[in-house]
Amino acid sequence: MNVITNNNIKCTIALAVLQNVEDPEIGLNVVDLGLIYQIDFDEDQAKTFCTMTLTTQFCPMAAALSEAVKRALQKTFTDMEVHLEVTFNPPWSHERISADGQLFLNQ
Repeated sequence: MNVITNNNIKCTIALAVLQNVEDPEIGLNVVDLGLIYQIDFDEDQAKTFCTMTLTTQFCPMAAALSEAVKRALQKTFTDMEVHLEVTFNPPWSHERISADGQLFLNQ
């Protein structure tokens, strides 16, 4: 689980918050599931940019999950405008699941 960022401290905070956003079909949070690719912060323009993916392009919960991620980031970084991009490049794979996530899914 490698998340690209330009601010390690704020990214750590963001990831901690996003661990509370669960994929409702799988029951695992978006961080441990490996759905978060990048979180960058533009202090000058007061913007947060998050790039994430979904386990499949046909995910029936895509809109709800994306909105939950955006909402969690907006509640955390109240002084910043949040921009969320969903991408499928590179496509998600099981290798992105964290060790904790793998333990959770194997139970």
